[in-house]
Amino acid sequence: MIRAALAQLQLAFMLLTRLPAGHLSDPAPRINAAAWAFPVAGLVVGLGAALVFWVAAALGLPLALAALLGLGAQIMLCGALHEDGLADLADGLWGGHTPARRLEIMRDSRIGSYGVLALILSLALRWQALVYLGALDLTVAIQAIVLMAMLSRVAPVALLALLPPARADGLGHSATSVSWRAVGFASVIALAPLVLMRDMTALAVGMVLVVQIALVLGLARLALRRLGGQTGDVLGAGQQLAEVTGYLALCIALMG
Repeated sequence: MIRAALAQLQLAFMLLTRLPAGHLSDPAPRINAAAWAFPVAGLVVGLGAALVFWVAAALGLPLALAALLGLGAQIMLCGALHEDGLADLADGLWGGHTPARRLEIMRDSRIGSYGVLALILSLALRWQALVYLGALDLTVAIQAIVLMAMLSRVAPVALLALLPPARADGLGHSATSVSWRAVGFASVIALAPLVLMRDMTALAVGMVLVVQIALVLGLARLALRRLGGQTGDVLGAGQQLAEVTGYLALCIALMG
């Protein structure tokens, strides 16, 4: 049991980050079995980003630069995997007229105008949200980085439970049959750090959860209607959009 859980955790890090995670021994766990561990990978990514943000701020750099460095560290730790999914999904959803054509566009390594705009908006919104939160309270901003990194990685798990695969191959197909029990377990893990986050109010966290749940349900409906289900790009985009909307909801909730 413990060995299987460690292998699943290792697979989660291999899938979601660029951190050295070694090699899996045979038989390797299936992606659906490792879905519960996605927020754990998010915890490590969030801690790394928060550390860079805190050090930059402690060295006296302007808050805007510290926030941008923190986000840059987060992107590097993940190899821009989720950003790539967001860009591909944006290009596919609005660049094709049929599900087959949209899926074809999403597999194209080139990026289009929709993808570029999606990346700009994602980075800009997260950056400005962090600047705003840091201006309110640096500790709150640091906690937000970790919390959003974890909560946003529940979104791909929920999308896997909600949607069938849109393709007969690829990451989305290999990660089918994720149970709602895994979604619940991932959610509990993502919310566990709140025990130590005294600055996060129940109202703020509740607003974040409501907005992220609505986002996941809306994205699932859109992906089903326009693509026929989920792909790896849909999962990556789900993480990005959940993180962006989570930051925005937190900013609204904490407005003085």
